Amino acid sequence: MLKNPIHLRLEKLEAWQHLTFMACLCERMYPNYQVFCRETGFTDPMLYRRILDLVWETLTVKDAKVDFDSQLEKLEEAIPDASQFEIYGVYPAIDACVALSEIVHSRLSGESLSHAIEVSKLSVGTVASLEMTQAEREMSEEELRSLPAVIEEFDIQWEIYRLLVECEERDVELIKGLRADLREAGMSNIGIELTH
Repeated sequence: MLKNPIHLRLEKLEAWQHLTFMACLCERMYPNYQVFCRETGFTDPMLYRRILDLVWETLTVKDAKVDFDSQLEKLEEAIPDASQFEIYGVYPAIDACVALSEIVHSRLSGESLSHAIEVSKLSVGTVASLEMTQAEREMSEEELRSLPAVIEEFDIQWEIYRLLVECEERDVELIKGLRADLREAGMSNIGIELTH
């Protein structure tokens, strides 16, 4: 899958920065899950929203206590099975769930770098898969890299990274600002708009 040079740079970040980076990317993948759930009646998309909100809470509220084991159980039940649906939207919805489960696993294991790299890859992968599906063919890494949608995804990941790397210590205002901006934009990594 597409390699992003950002993966090497992520090593420079601390755990809270990795978690913020992952939460930002999940925030951008949430509309894919929400719209899929609304269109199919699969489950209540608010379940995803609540788990992601708990992740944000642990980043912004000192000593916030969250039982991530039980959150993981809830999330696992909310992942759609691709074989049960005939619409393409199931795939970006699954990617969004896998990305969120990476954050939860990171919280449980205390290890963040490998999970941050995985979430970065998942988000780019969602974009690349849609592009290939629309083109009805496989594409080389070189071809994918030249597509505007993939370039935009890389750019947004770099933008989030740059904001985080400039922080010497955990900046709650920056974290809240990123969350607010992404929610306000309400647009997913593949251009799906959040419905209210």
